[in-house]
Amino acid sequence: MESVADAELAAWLAVVRSGGSSEPSPEQIRQLRVPRRRPAGPAVQEVRDLMIPGTVPLAARLYRPHGSALPLTVFVHGGGFVFGGLESHDRLCRRLSLLAGTAVLAVDYRLAPEHPAPAGVDDVVRALRWAADRPPALGPLLPGAGLAGDSAGGLIAFLAARSLAGTAAEPRLLLLAYPNADLTLSLPGVRGKGEGWGLSVRDLAFYIKQWVPAAERLAEFSPVHLLRADLARGQHLPVRTLLATAEHDPLREEGQMLARELARGGTAVDYVPHPGHLHGFLTLDAVSPAARTAGDALLLRYGAALAAGRG
Repeated sequence: MESVADAELAAWLAVVRSGGSSEPSPEQIRQLRVPRRRPAGPAVQEVRDLMIPGTVPLAARLYRPHGSALPLTVFVHGGGFVFGGLESHDRLCRRLSLLAGTAVLAVDYRLAPEHPAPAGVDDVVRALRWAADRPPALGPLLPGAGLAGDSAGGLIAFLAARSLAGTAAEPRLLLLAYPNADLTLSLPGVRGKGEGWGLSVRDLAFYIKQWVPAAERLAEFSPVHLLRADLARGQHLPVRTLLATAEHDPLREEGQMLARELARGGTAVDYVPHPGHLHGFLTLDAVSPAARTAGDALLLRYGAALAAGRG
C-alpha cells in the first residue's frame, strides 16, 4: 500500500478493500440513503433546523457558536449528487462553525436521480439569495457570506457562486474540499486512483449519470470546462477560493486543474494539497487522528480567510 497519513487510516482503507465491491445501482443509492448512527460532533451553542421559504420550502440547519454577530457560511454537502444530507455532515458543520468562527447554514438540496442537474445548484442559489437579505431566523450576522462544499458539494458550490457573480448574493469566499471539477472523468489521475482508495470511479460515473443523464451535457456542469469558456470571453470568477485536494483521490488532478484555471483567469486562489490523505478526509475525523488534524487545519485556514475578507 502506498503511504497514507497514519496507521488508523491505513487500517480503515484495508477494511474497505477487503469488502469487495458491488455493481452501482438504484438499490445501492437507496442503501446509501438509509439513516445510520454516526459519532456525535462537538457541542455548539445553537443548532436549529429551519425552512427556507419558497413555493416548495427548502430544509436547512443553522449552527451558531455564540449569539453575537458572526459571518455566515452556506454549506453544501457531498455525496455524489445522490446521497448525503443534514445528518451525514452534521459533525463537519459543527467543527466548521467552531473552528472557523462562523454561523453555518447547511442546505438540504434536492438529490438525483429524482432531481437531476441543475436542481441542487438552484437550491443553493436560493439559499444564498435568502441569506443575503439577512433574515431574522439566522440571528445577527456580519456583512458578506462564505460558501463551502466538499466533493460533489464543492462542484455545486462553485456553480452557485458562478451563477451569482456580480449580484448582492455573491459569496465573499469559497471553500472547495476535494471537489468534482470535470464530470467527463477524462483525466489520467481518475484511472490511477480509481479503485481501492475509498472512492470508486465506477460508482462515481454511475452517480454522475444520475445527475446529468445526457453525456453531451457533462461539460455544462463541469467547472474546468466552464472556466475555460469564461476565460475565452474575458470573464472570471471574482470570488477568492480556498481549494483543498487529497493525494490518494481520483479527483485530485481535477482539483489541481481547477485551481490552475481559476488562477489563470485572475481569481485569488489558495491551493492546499494534503499528502497521504484520501477523498473525504474532512468526514474521516472519527477514523483517523491525521484526518482530524488536517481537517481542523483547513477549517481554521478558511476561518482566517473569512475574517481577513472583512477587513
